[in-house]
Amino acid sequence: MRADQRTILLVEDNEDDEIMTLRSLKRSNLANPVIVARDGQEALDYLFGQGAYAGRDVKDLPQVVLLDLKLPKLSGLQVLEQIRNREETRLLPVVILTSSDEEQDMVESYRLGGNSYVRKPVAFSGLSDSVQQLGLYWLLINKTPGGR
Repeated sequence: MRADQRTILLVEDNEDDEIMTLRSLKRSNLANPVIVARDGQEALDYLFGQGAYAGRDVKDLPQVVLLDLKLPKLSGLQVLEQIRNREETRLLPVVILTSSDEEQDMVESYRLGGNSYVRKPVAFSGLSDSVQQLGLYWLLINKTPGGR
């Protein structure tokens, strides 16, 4: 599948942030479909073809995961740890997109194998700019193993 067709997995429980992120990606003219998981368990279910996503082709991984840290059921850090612990998702690009300003969250995100840590700006225009730049970099510029 071409990079412009690869899915983006957005893991976000805040509806306003979800809407702003989706709007920002659309403004960037990125044609990639976006799957939204609203808690940590749903994200893992999607990635590993479990629960509501049983039967999904788990070899069809997203191009990038945009992962919030403060999530219900499982935290973003728990999700990241499980992604890195599985061979099939170990190299999957994961961008932490969070409102957390805590140094410890950033350190732990990188320690667990996050590829990038982006703090969500409070204003829509700042979030929009950040998401547009993320989308362009991770979907069009960045290269991953296996041509993904």
